[in-house]
Amino acid sequence: MSKVAHYLQEHLIGEVMTSTDARRYFATDASILEIAPALVVYPRNENDVRKTARFTWQLAERGRVIPITARGSGTDQYGAAIGSGIMLVFPAHMHRILEIDTKAHTITVEPGIIFGKMQQTLKTHGRFVPSYPASLEYSTVGGAIANNASGEKSIRYGTTRTFVHGLRVVLANGEVIETGRINKRELNRKLGLATYEGEIYRSIDALIEESREVLDSGYRNVGKNNAGYDLSDVKRKDGSFDLTPLFVGSQGTLGIITEAILGTTAENPEVALVLASFDSVETAMQAIVELRHLHDGPSMIEMVDGNLLQQAYDQNPNQLKNMFNAPFPPIVLLLEFDGVDRHQKKQLKRANKILGHYTEDVRLAEDAENQQLFSKIRQISSTVIGHNEGLLRAVPIIDDAAVPFEQFNVFLNAVYELFKRNNLPVAIWGHIADANIHMQPKLNLGQVGDRQKAFRMMDEFYKLVISMGGTISSETGDGRIRTPYLEQQLGTELYGVLKRVKQIFDPYGTLNPGVKFGSSSDDIKALVRQDYAHDHIYDHLPRS
Repeated sequence: MSKVAHYLQEHLIGEVMTSTDARRYFATDASILEIAPALVVYPRNENDVRKTARFTWQLAERGRVIPITARGSGTDQYGAAIGSGIMLVFPAHMHRILEIDTKAHTITVEPGIIFGKMQQTLKTHGRFVPSYPASLEYSTVGGAIANNASGEKSIRYGTTRTFVHGLRVVLANGEVIETGRINKRELNRKLGLATYEGEIYRSIDALIEESREVLDSGYRNVGKNNAGYDLSDVKRKDGSFDLTPLFVGSQGTLGIITEAILGTTAENPEVALVLASFDSVETAMQAIVELRHLHDGPSMIEMVDGNLLQQAYDQNPNQLKNMFNAPFPPIVLLLEFDGVDRHQKKQLKRANKILGHYTEDVRLAEDAENQQLFSKIRQISSTVIGHNEGLLRAVPIIDDAAVPFEQFNVFLNAVYELFKRNNLPVAIWGHIADANIHMQPKLNLGQVGDRQKAFRMMDEFYKLVISMGGTISSETGDGRIRTPYLEQQLGTELYGVLKRVKQIFDPYGTLNPGVKFGSSSDDIKALVRQDYAHDHIYDHLPRS
């Protein structure tokens, strides 16, 4: 591999490293898996990415496959930011804001920029991208696009895919393309190209036309779904065509993003927060049903359960000081309303009235100090999952799934039962209005029994989600860990169609292999790191 490193360093402006320390550092992300790359490349520009891809394509044509994995801050919890070949690390150099278009209300950025930094810049213009993930202060925009990330405001504003207007992408052969929605005439021009781009357009267009019924059958009645690829939104009924939906959520398996144009929306810096506790999940769900029907209702409806509050209290009782006392309510909701104009105050009043029908504990915070106190309740999951007890760690193996909203009660009770069967304490939080929840069982992966328990829980959990018409990948991507379960969710026909998408874009399998396709449960078991910890992200707390 030293010959490869020497060749690349000769032809790239960016740095190439093969040192043991660098390879060890990039062998892990936020998942429980470990794969050491052969070498690390810090591209300084798109040309470096293009040359690297072209080089690996030429090697693959001669039968030698060296994988390429694009990486931001390494916050992926399911093993999509690790790989055995070339690790392309973007935050070192490709982290710039390239343009802010105040007329079109868009921002053009490189993939290595930290999401929070971009957000701070936008807010000086009175704008923001509301699909931000919980990890925005330390994760990259490229990572958010790769995972089609979403977060607390997605119930009102949608996922990252909603805000990606166009991309510059380096294809597997090193060719650079630009994506964006094009009309029929422009599509015909693309179909006539003699380049690899033209081949992709022709192949994807034909695949869509012959697979319409299969694509329709894959619909899941959930708020967010990142399983597989979003092929269904590429070609619309009006004949317009856009490859962007495929790349968003593809986790670097179809191409390498070098620039992104993101849409923005007006920021309302003044917000109102409402905190409400309930005696039962059923009662909370009844309230949410009514809240979801409000026009311009809350931009956020988050939940924590009483188990999470109890675990936080057990760690440090002062975390909940002036907020809650034991015994804790079974469920607590945190709602946010954007803006405090007359219309929003009217909506806030209606929401409070709805909540008042179901609980006596409804609290309003309009000043900054109380809002920070309220927000702490939702963010208390960070201290719980970041807290270790000896060798026990909160492990992200079933941390993200969603079911149809009407199934949420049954789903939640089934999750509680799953933890009970495995003799593990449970704590749950998440985006209840999307029926999207998070939980991380505490296990010692250094013990054979706990590793076996982890995979048994994964099998049971994902089988449960799929049986209820849910998705195993809601607001993050499939990664390596969920790849073995993907065919079960998609069904054999749709799985085969999306596998063809991968083959069209990446015929030699150089782009992040093992993610989305190509990993079995046995493959994953061999990659588990027994010393799993949150080493990379303790600076910012491990958000979820």
